[in-house]
Amino acid sequence: MRKKKPQTQSNGHIRIISGKFKGRKLPVKDVEGLRPTTDRVKETLFNWLMSDIRGASILDCFAGSGSLGFECLSRFAKEATFVELDKGAVNQIKANTLTLALDNAFVFHTSALEFLKNNQKGQSFDVVFLDPPFRKDLLSPCCELLEQHHWLHDDTLIYVEFEKESQPKLPDNWQLLKEKQAGQVMCMLFSRT
Repeated sequence: MRKKKPQTQSNGHIRIISGKFKGRKLPVKDVEGLRPTTDRVKETLFNWLMSDIRGASILDCFAGSGSLGFECLSRFAKEATFVELDKGAVNQIKANTLTLALDNAFVFHTSALEFLKNNQKGQSFDVVFLDPPFRKDLLSPCCELLEQHHWLHDDTLIYVEFEKESQPKLPDNWQLLKEKQAGQVMCMLFSRT
C-alpha cells in the first residue's frame, strides 16, 4: 500500500495571456484574501483596453499577484507601478519582475491609501486598476485620493472591481465606458473627464 504524500500548501500561478510574455506562468503567493483576476475577466478587460496599453503609465493598486500590471508590461506599457500591503505578495512581485528582466516595474510595499496620500512628484497615470479586498470599504476612499492628489489626468482610464452587493461612491467626473458582472463581482471601466 502506497503512503499518501502529506498535503502541503501550494502557491498558485498567474498566466500572461498576450504580448511579449504570452503564455508565461508566474508564481503567486498564497495570501489570505488574494483573488487574482480570472483569465476570463482579464481577457474581457484587456479587450476593453486593447488600444490603450502600449506606451501607457500604469498604476496597479492592491496589486496582489501583480497579474494586471504584468499583463500591461507584456503588452508594451511604458511602466507599471505596483502597490501592495502584503509582504509575501510584494516579494513575489519583485521576484517575478526579476524573472521577466523588467526595468520598468516599480513595487511599493505599503497600503494603497498611504501611497495615494502622497504625490510629491506630481505623477499621473494613464491607466489605473482598483481591485481592493472585498468588504473593507477601500474603493471609495481610494477614488477620492486619486482625485485629491492629482494622480489622474483627463482621459485616464480607471478599472474598478468590487462585490456586486456594494455601492461604492465614485467621482462624478468619471464616465462609465464598460461594465460586466462576473458571478458576484462587478467590473467597470471609467474614463476621467
